[in-house]
Amino acid sequence: MTDDAMTNNTVELATELTIAWLSNPNTRAASEDVPAFLQQMHQAVSNLTGTGTSESNEEPQAEYTPAVSVRKSLASKDHIISLIDGKPYKTLRRHLAGQGLTPDEYRQRYGLKSDYPMVAESYSEARRDMAKKIGLGRKAGAKKATEQAPDSDAPAPRRGRKPAASAEA
Repeated sequence: MTDDAMTNNTVELATELTIAWLSNPNTRAASEDVPAFLQQMHQAVSNLTGTGTSESNEEPQAEYTPAVSVRKSLASKDHIISLIDGKPYKTLRRHLAGQGLTPDEYRQRYGLKSDYPMVAESYSEARRDMAKKIGLGRKAGAKKATEQAPDSDAPAPRRGRKPAASAEA
């Protein structure tokens, strides 16, 4: 098949796809959107058939401008200000997930160090205090050793069920 025939076939396929898209009753498109859609369809069909141009389909890396400076984002102990929208958050994880980012991608996007915090300092301390209060992070026997006096010779109380009474009939 010649290049002209392949190009014509590609244009016809793209045109047919565009017509099918426009004939769908659920499609609402302005007349300005049709040429862009036709161009996208032509590019997609060209890529599938291998007749696409040598242009790269990848978008160039966008330069992201932070909403606030890094110093200002960490100025308060009560919250961290997002570099994306400039709003304060106690923790950035949920906000970043809503933006489709992981903490590492966020740090990479704005050129932050790997130790840039994702949680506000006061919120982190409050969580730490609560965890200590309820006993998280302690070894299983650590609490019993502190409760029992070291000079006491009494054996530690048994744990578990009491032995069942023997049934005498």
